[in-house]
Amino acid sequence: VVNQPGVTHPNFTPHPIQGWTPDFIPRVLQEGLDSELYDDLLQISGPEAIATSHKLSAQEGIFTGISGGATAAVALRVAETAPSGSTILTMLPDTAERYLSTPLFDSIDADMNLEETTLSRSTPGFQLPEN
Repeated sequence: VVNQPGVTHPNFTPHPIQGWTPDFIPRVLQEGLDSELYDDLLQISGPEAIATSHKLSAQEGIFTGISGGATAAVALRVAETAPSGSTILTMLPDTAERYLSTPLFDSIDADMNLEETTLSRSTPGFQLPEN
């Protein structure tokens, strides 16, 4: 039975999204696929999900995890071909602070750079303590 966590699903591929049981596709997802309860199935790579999460943080102030980055990447891809005036809803139900030790933050230094330190010092009442 492919719906049990101990059994490999034939369509599973490794990914960096936290919280999903490795090598397993949940039954609810499989039932949705089998019943064709979707209009289109868009796949987002791990690096694209991470890049989109970074963009959401840097450009929109939305601090989300890798799954949120993947979800937003799908919404952006749908928006590319959606008719003018379309409304596209996407939900990002998680924040990124729990993923500080994951691949999501591999490219971000733990210490502040000069620009970040300068910004911190420009707000005297809200500075991080000096080390």
